Amino acid sequence: MPTRILPAVGDADAVRSITTLLSQLPDAEPVAPVTDSTQLVDTLARLAAESVDELPEVVVVHERIGPVPALELIREVALRFPAVGVILVTSDASPGLFQAAMDYGARGLVALPLGYEELASRVQAVAQWSVGVRRHLGSGGDVFTGAGGTVVTVSGAKGGVGATLTAVQLALAAQASGRATALVDMDLQTGDVASYLDVQFRRSVVDLAAINDISPRVLADAVFRHDTGLALLLAPGEGERGEEVTDRAARQIVSALRSRYEVVVIDCGAQLGGAGAAAVEMADTALLVTTPDVIAVRGAKRAVRMWDRLQIRKAEETTVVVNRHTRATEIQPPLVRRITGTAVAATTVPAAFKELQGAVDSGRVHELDGRSTVKQALWALAGELGLVKAAADGRKGGRFRSDRGSASLRRRKDGGG
Repeated sequence: MPTRILPAVGDADAVRSITTLLSQLPDAEPVAPVTDSTQLVDTLARLAAESVDELPEVVVVHERIGPVPALELIREVALRFPAVGVILVTSDASPGLFQAAMDYGARGLVALPLGYEELASRVQAVAQWSVGVRRHLGSGGDVFTGAGGTVVTVSGAKGGVGATLTAVQLALAAQASGRATALVDMDLQTGDVASYLDVQFRRSVVDLAAINDISPRVLADAVFRHDTGLALLLAPGEGERGEEVTDRAARQIVSALRSRYEVVVIDCGAQLGGAGAAAVEMADTALLVTTPDVIAVRGAKRAVRMWDRLQIRKAEETTVVVNRHTRATEIQPPLVRRITGTAVAATTVPAAFKELQGAVDSGRVHELDGRSTVKQALWALAGELGLVKAAADGRKGGRFRSDRGSASLRRRKDGGG
């Protein structure tokens, strides 16, 4: 059986060198190379969605791949696609880098300039390992084989626009529909998810920041299991400790959560730090919440432009959610779309704070009355984004029961807005 090898190489000259050598290996079947980290992960996710057997046995990652650094990329591939063996190609063959590569999940390391014998030996060994893992998966081993859960980030155009409430209700809707859901508070200095859900906690996202290998047990120890079934990973009680969560730590944490939960909702707040930027970059869907007023919409435009300048996310890959919407306001969703250059969610959230005040003040947002128009809108938004599980009869949407009643969600045909 031929060994499928996927090269991930950003440099054009290196692509030609590696693909030429790979094509000479016995029983090797090189596939079309990918040129950046995003393309690699997207390609593997698409193949894994069909079947684990569609994945290449070996991925060869060049040290100059970008924009995600090679070691971070290897960690994400190892966490999300454990049946794929990764080989790092690098000019630094020192014992220190070799150990780091193994710690991040690589199965082998090949030094530059490439030599036929060394490359052939590494590819053969890694391919045999990959085949063994797939045989184990086929026998029913308890190993995660999917392309990973859906990650949604929720950011605010400015403070006070309702980003945290939006994140909480999206997570509650996904959990109530039967999907294993994690809610992460990545607003590291001023996060309020714990206050909204009346939670007293000891551990936080900071406890994972210094851990190189986040195992399922380590992750479970840091997560707080809420009465609703949500898995909560909360911001630290001491805001200054938020600096301990670097962009590298955030990538590792998000990857670990994605490998264990069907839906991961991340509240990024209104201030952009390294950890929040990494989460937004990794997200399948990035939401930006605004209210229909000049200051907030300007803030949304400013955030979108900053994300683009920092190469975090393009405007067309961002979805704006309009909160506190009324028909009387001069700023309507089509105008927000034109100003920001983003997509705008078809579902708008009405201005009805009186419905929320009691639940917010008591820290019991999860017990918000099912008749609340705000809750209904946010749960409908979850349906629009594809976060809720389809009903058993095959129709899109369905009826989901929560602690205080049920809500009927209808998923829109046009998907994510």
